[in-house]
Amino acid sequence: MPVQDPIGDNTVAGALNPVEGKVVSVPDHGAINEKAGIDDIVAGKELDSEIKVVQALSESGSHDKDAASDDVIIRTGADASLHLLPLRDDFEPSLTFRSLFLATCLSAFQAVMSQIYTFKPTSVTISGTFIVLIAYFLGNAWAAFLPRGDTLEARWREKGGEGKPPLWIRVVSFLNHGPWNIKEHAICAITATSASNAAASIQVFAAQDLFYDLPLSATTVVLSVISIGLFGYGICGVMRPIAVWHVDAVYWSTLPTVKTLQGLHWQELKNSKPLRWFWYSFVGMFVYEFLPAYIWPWLNSVSIPCLAAMHATGAKAATLTNLFGGATNNEGLGLFTLSFDWQYITSFNTSLPLVLQAHAALGYFVCFIAMIAIYYSNAWDAKSQPFMSTRLRSEDGSTYPIAKVFTAGVLNKDALAKYGIPRLTGSFAYAMFMANAAIGALVAHCFLFWGGDVVRAYKSARNGKYDDRHHAHMAKHYKETPWWWYIVVLVISFILGIVVVATQNITLPIWAYVVSLLLGIFIAPLSTLLYSRYGNGIATNNLSKMLAGVTGYAPLRGYAF
Repeated sequence: MPVQDPIGDNTVAGALNPVEGKVVSVPDHGAINEKAGIDDIVAGKELDSEIKVVQALSESGSHDKDAASDDVIIRTGADASLHLLPLRDDFEPSLTFRSLFLATCLSAFQAVMSQIYTFKPTSVTISGTFIVLIAYFLGNAWAAFLPRGDTLEARWREKGGEGKPPLWIRVVSFLNHGPWNIKEHAICAITATSASNAAASIQVFAAQDLFYDLPLSATTVVLSVISIGLFGYGICGVMRPIAVWHVDAVYWSTLPTVKTLQGLHWQELKNSKPLRWFWYSFVGMFVYEFLPAYIWPWLNSVSIPCLAAMHATGAKAATLTNLFGGATNNEGLGLFTLSFDWQYITSFNTSLPLVLQAHAALGYFVCFIAMIAIYYSNAWDAKSQPFMSTRLRSEDGSTYPIAKVFTAGVLNKDALAKYGIPRLTGSFAYAMFMANAAIGALVAHCFLFWGGDVVRAYKSARNGKYDDRHHAHMAKHYKETPWWWYIVVLVISFILGIVVVATQNITLPIWAYVVSLLLGIFIAPLSTLLYSRYGNGIATNNLSKMLAGVTGYAPLRGYAF
C-alpha cells in the first residue's frame, strides 16, 4: 500500500496501519533513487517505498526508536523490543560480495585476537561495538573509493541504454553495488563477533599439547572445530522459536552494538558529537596504551592498601595480598584495586537492566565473603594450599605432576599411588560447587518457569503466529530459512565428529561421543534460553566432565566429551 504524499514526499502522519495503527515517514525522491532498483524504474513499476512500522516516530524525525519511548523504563525483553528496537526496514541487500569479504577479514582478525587473549593471564574481549565501528569505516571506504554499479548504470541509461546492463557494469555492481547499508554492516558484525566462539574448543587441544604431551594433527583440530561449530549453529536453528523469535530473547549484551549500527546509518553523522568523541577517545587510548602495556605496567593494577603496607612481612603481608592483591592472575581478590589499563576496563554489563546488574554485584559480594570464610576457617584444609589457584595441587601445595600420573592421556594407577590424590584450593572447590549448583538451578528454573512458554512458542511458530513484531515483519516480507537446512547442518556436524572420533587419537569411544551430543542437545538450549533473556548464561561443562567419568580414567576423554 504505497502512500503518495503530494506535498513533498516527506512524512505521512496519522494514516491507518492494519498492524498497530500508525505509519511512518516515506523516503524522499533522493532516497528512492538511491535504494530502488533501476530496472524497476525503467520498467515503470511502482516503487514499494512504504516502510511498515508501528507507532509514529518522534517529532525529531529520529528512526532509532519508536514514539513514546523517551520516558519508558526498560525492565524486560518485551520492553526493549518495543521501545529500543524500532520496526524500520529499508529493504536493502545484505548478502553481498563486499559484506562477505569484509566479514571474512574481520572474522580472521577477531579470531586471532580472541585466541591470543585466551591464553593471557587476564582474559580480555574485543567488544562488538569496536568491530562495528571498524566495519563502518571499511565499508564506507569501499563504497566511496571503488566504482559503484548504481552510478555507472544510471549514467549508461542516461545515454540511452536499455534492457540488461553490459557485463562490465554488472561485474562492478557485484563488487560494489551502492551505498554501504546497515544490513551489510550487520553481516560483518555478526560474523566477526561469532569468530571468537571457537576459543573454548581450542583449549582442549592446548591442554593435550601442554599438559599431556600428546601429538596433535591438523586433521583433528580442524575437523573438531568445524564439527563443534556446525553443531552449535544447527541447534540454534532448531531453537529459533525460543532463542530468536521470542519477544523476550533480546540478548542484552548485543543492544549497544545494535544501537551503534542504527546510529551510524540512520542519524546524521556529518557533525555527530558521539562519533567525534569516539575518534578523540580512540586516538587518546591508542597513545596512552603504550604506558601500561610497555613502559609502566604498574598501571595495570594499583592497590592503595598494598601500597600503604608495602613494608609488611610474614603473615600480615600474606593476608594483605590475599585480600587486596590482584596485579597478577590468582594473586588475590583485588579489593579496592584500581586499573588504569584500558585493556581491562570493560562495559559489557552496563547494557543489562539495573535489576540484573544488582544481582550480579550481589553475586560478586557473596563470592568474596565465601572465599575469605573458606580459607580463614580452614574448611577442606584450605590453608594447606594457596589462597587462589585453578591448578591441581599436591598435598604440600606444590603443583601436581599431571604428566607423570597420566601416561598417553590415561591414568597410571601406580603413579597415582605414588603421588597421591590431587588437591584443590578452597576457592576453586567453592567455584566447582557453585558451578554444579548453578546447573541444577538452570534446569529447574527453565522447566518450572519457562516450560509452558517454550511449548507455546513452538506451537505459535508452527501456526505462523509471532509475539515479536520484528519477526512478524520479517516473516511477512522475507522467506524463512527451511528447518531441514539446520537438520542437514547437524547431520554434517555429526559425520565430521564421527570421523574424528574413529580415526584420530582423542581416546573417546563412539558411543560416548553420541552420549555427549545428546547431553548437549538437552543442556545447551537451557543455557541459551537463560542468556537470551537475562544476559547471563550458565557454564555447563562441569556436567560433561562428571558424566565423562563413565568412559574411564582418561581426562582427555572428558575434554572431548
